[in-house]
Amino acid sequence: MSNLPDLLIAGLATGAIYALIAVGFTLLWQTSQTINFAQGEFVMLPAFLMLAAMHAGAPFWLAVALGIVLSLILLGLGFKLLLVDPMLRHGVLPLAIATMALAIGMKEAVKQFFSAEASPFPSIIPAGDINVLGHVMSLQSVGVLVLAIVVVFGLTALLNRTSIGHQMQATAQNPTVARIIGVPVERMILLTFLINAFLVAIASLLITPIYLAKFSSGEVLGQAAFIAAIVGGFNQVRGAIAGGLLIGVVDNLAAAYISTQYRAAVPMILLIVIILFRPQGLMGRAEERTV
Repeated sequence: MSNLPDLLIAGLATGAIYALIAVGFTLLWQTSQTINFAQGEFVMLPAFLMLAAMHAGAPFWLAVALGIVLSLILLGLGFKLLLVDPMLRHGVLPLAIATMALAIGMKEAVKQFFSAEASPFPSIIPAGDINVLGHVMSLQSVGVLVLAIVVVFGLTALLNRTSIGHQMQATAQNPTVARIIGVPVERMILLTFLINAFLVAIASLLITPIYLAKFSSGEVLGQAAFIAAIVGGFNQVRGAIAGGLLIGVVDNLAAAYISTQYRAAVPMILLIVIILFRPQGLMGRAEERTV
């Protein structure tokens, strides 16, 4: 148990990234009843966009900026206008199926145009160790955790302490009433899609140096974040954050103290327990919507 603090920090770092992705799930569902089953692939793609920019000769930080901008255009604006808006009028189920097809298409496109092999990705955090309260921990794990927490707190401040955030919450709670009181509902929904695109780009920047750039990485990330959103509460941003941190820690501890072969089963067991005994999630609220 001597390495327990390091395992917890590493688990929290991974969980914080899951939380970023899960928050995107939650925001899209709250504002537009969109369940994006391509969310994992949305995390995978920005890393390859950044790698493509670097291979074209762009320095790392310029490649990062270009990757984030392209993510906002393709995964935010383009996703909403070209897929969600046309499909949502047919119902939630056709849209869900369309996002599944999008996930397959994105994965195969990256495999075809980039590479089927895993590629190394530079980290914004230097390698090495750091001493925290007498324990030697990975500087990368600590840095990822800190950066993810900064992004989460920034998003929380935007939602709770700004006029735009209040308008977004009003849109999520009751779009009809929000329109009556003058909230630009469509603009708030679009902003939500752009925020989701920004979150997945940041998540990609943080997690790809650890797990490498792989066309198949979206499957694992999307599944973990989806479980995190359900466990924490699909209709609460704070629930998605709590669920992401919990899944990250549970997954890491299961790999260390149970078996790496069964680490994927532990979050699934947790998901089943939550669905059976608290279907709205740990911090979610019961609602009448059906999926």
